[in-house]
This record gives sequence, structure tokens and C-alpha cells, in this order.
Amino acid sequence: MTSYMDKGEKPEKGHIVNFHHITFWVGNAKQAASYYCDKFGFEHLAYKGLETGSREVVSHAIKQDKIIFVFQSSLNPGTNEMSKHLAQHGDGVRDIAFQVEDCDFLVKTAEKNGAVILKQPWIEEDSFGKVKLAVIQAFGDLTHTFVEYPSPYSGLFLPGFKKTYIKDPLLSKLPHTLLNFVDHLVGNQPDEEMLPVIDWYLNCLMFHRFWSVDDKMLHTNYSALRSIVVTNFAETVKIPINEPANGKKKSQIQEFVDYYGGPGIQHIALNTSNIIQAVTNLKARGVEFLSTPETYYQQLLEKLKTAKIKVKEDLAKLQELKILVDYDDKGYLLQIFTKPVQDRPTLFLEVIQRYNFNGFGAGNFLALFEAIETEQNSRGNLIPHTDDKPPKPFY
Repeated sequence: MTSYMDKGEKPEKGHIVNFHHITFWVGNAKQAASYYCDKFGFEHLAYKGLETGSREVVSHAIKQDKIIFVFQSSLNPGTNEMSKHLAQHGDGVRDIAFQVEDCDFLVKTAEKNGAVILKQPWIEEDSFGKVKLAVIQAFGDLTHTFVEYPSPYSGLFLPGFKKTYIKDPLLSKLPHTLLNFVDHLVGNQPDEEMLPVIDWYLNCLMFHRFWSVDDKMLHTNYSALRSIVVTNFAETVKIPINEPANGKKKSQIQEFVDYYGGPGIQHIALNTSNIIQAVTNLKARGVEFLSTPETYYQQLLEKLKTAKIKVKEDLAKLQELKILVDYDDKGYLLQIFTKPVQDRPTLFLEVIQRYNFNGFGAGNFLALFEAIETEQNSRGNLIPHTDDKPPKPFY
């Protein structure tokens, strides 16, 4: 496991500020948005569709604190980009949008370093103000949208969206889920495709390496992975990039790639300041989480006896809820992972709480892998790996 201290020089222009929103392409945007409101405690925010003059695509934006998800579906029959995307990938993340400063500079820098610009910067406006946008191609079919505010914008979300008036009286009676902001998003790659993606972020978006771990640490008796985390200069946008490593059976990364039909976003980590209450309430709303073996907590209790850090939370409660703990001498994190949120075993969510700990739960990967492998086995996908390539070094 490696942490990288060299951030490089601070860019003079083109700062990436934070995650702005995440766009999903789905078969039925209205129902998908309602699912996340029902299960994960989001609220309907804004809408764009036939009633607002959008003739091709419908968009439902939902929000919880600083998290905004946008669900989009095609309005018309026939073969278009969205229908092809859905046929190949199923429901999933299409775009990760960043709030930026100096969109023009970012686009020019990305293009100079080899990025494909899908939409050059353009202005959208309504009675609430103006927003500058641009779209670039990332890995696989994923895109990144830059969102710049040349002047203050007072609308609910973005120009063209109208206030959503959907109100479900039953949802107001459900417990709040206490999810605050996007902590990170994880992108899975086919074998030997991770490093080019890392280089793309470093060169095109001026990111730097933040953290990495290889398959010597991240493995079980059956499967393994390699992971490198990239981040912007301010370290407010973190994207771990994974690839599978050779193992006796198909890894969870390879399972994702197979069912998604290529590289894509495997999971979204949502930060909370009270994970015990958040998970308790999410379970009350019907969210299904991976189950952690009891042996994990027996080993954890033994390790914490000699650790220099003290976990404030009730360990018995963490065990009851199956929340994982990782730590170092400075702090710790608490995390838990949902089961896939659609029929294909692709996208899932993570709930995470941090106490002065910037890692990504490497100490929990064994327990996580074993839990995922139990689910893989139930799907008939924990099968022998047929790739006979010799193991390669981690870079």
C-alpha cells in the first residue's frame, strides 16, 4: 500500500472544485429516481422532459444534502446512443460532473493532452442566470461534464430544469438516511487497462496519484485486484481505478466488466457523519447490505487491543450492523457496502464515515472480497479463471 505525497505544482487555472452531480442512464428515469428516494432517502429536486421542451431525453434530478443524482431516459423509440448504451451496460453511471473554475482552460488543456472533447464549452441560461458547460470523453463510455458558474446562479439545479412537485406522503414518515456528500467513485477496468486510464487523468485533468495498493495485499484464495486512486489538486475529487489480477477464480472486478460490457463505475461512496444511524435507517427503508463474517469482528477486537487508535463507536453495534473498520495510527474509517442496486451485478453503493483517515479500507478488503465472493457464488459466477497469463508487476 502506497500513499503519494507529491501533488505537483498547483495549476494556475482550471481548478476542479468538487463533484457537482452524477448522471445515470437508465431504462425508466422516473422509477429509478423514485427507488433512490424510497430506499436511500433522496428527495425529488428538478425535472426536464416533454413539459419543459426537452423532446429527446427526460431527466429527473434528486438530492440529499450535497449529493445530486440525475436519472435520464430516452423519450423516443428507435436506436440511439442511449438505447445502445443501455443494451450493452444496463442501468449505470454515464457521466460524472465536476464544478470547475475556467472551463475553457480545462478543455484546452485536456484536448492538448489527447482528450476527446465531445462538446466544446457552451452557455446555457434561464431567468436564474447562466452556466457554462463542456463534456469530455473519459474511460469506456463514461464522460465528464465541466460545470462553471461565470456569475451566481440562483436556480434549483441547471438551466432548463423545473421544480419537481412529486410529493410522496409515505416518504416523509421514513427515517432520514444522513448521507452528506460524495466521498469517491470507483472505476473498474479490464486487465492491463488501468495504467493508461491513470495516465489520462494525470495528463488531461491535471490529477495526481493519491493512494495505491497491489494484488499482494488485495486478494483472497480465489481473486485479487490492483487499485490506484487519482485526485485533483485540492483532493476533493477522488477516483480509485481498479483492474483484476490473476486468481484461481473470476474476480469481482472481472465479474463487473463482464456484466457491464466493459469498463465503468463500480460503486459510489457516500459520506455520512453518523454511520450507525445512517445504516440503521437505510436498513429500515429496505436497503440490502453485504454481510461480513463473524470471524472478522473477532479478529478486529484482538487487533484493536494493541492499536494506538481508539474507535469511539460501540463495537457491538458495528458488529450487529456489519460495518467494517479500518485504521492507522492517526485515525480510522467505518464503511459498509450495499448489494448491487440493479439486476446485473454491477453498480452498488458504499456508506463511509472518516475520522482523520484518508485511506480506502485496504484493511477491510479481505472481508469485503469474501462477502462479494459469497454473493458471486450465489449467482453462479465464482468460477475458475481461465486466463493463464503469468502475473505482472504492479507499477
